[in-house]
Amino acid sequence: MKINNRSSEDYLEAILLLSRELQFVHRIDIARKMGVSQPAVQKAIKILIDGGYITTDGMHIYLTESGKNYAGSVYNRHCVIRTFLLLHGVNKDDADRDACELEHVVSDATFSMMEDYVSKNAQQS
Repeated sequence: MKINNRSSEDYLEAILLLSRELQFVHRIDIARKMGVSQPAVQKAIKILIDGGYITTDGMHIYLTESGKNYAGSVYNRHCVIRTFLLLHGVNKDDADRDACELEHVVSDATFSMMEDYVSKNAQQS
């Protein structure tokens, strides 16, 4: 099931990245990473639990299998778009910031073109 909420996708991506860095992900970790308040995190957590993307034991936050898959897909889009922009001469900070925006709105066809371009050209750079 696709999330029709950019904010929820950003939260999932943040949880994925934090889970790669930390043994346990806490609400405060998410708030710090995203630069948001803990009440904002709490609201997002409820939405993601209701969607079946995460679970929590009260303290720790865990991605479900569908949450891992969805977050991985969003993060992959981010990485491909960032690399595409870097290959076209965009500086690292702008490429990363723009990839955060574009990952949510770029069409599947445009993303596929970017992915093909990156796979053909990233090894050469």
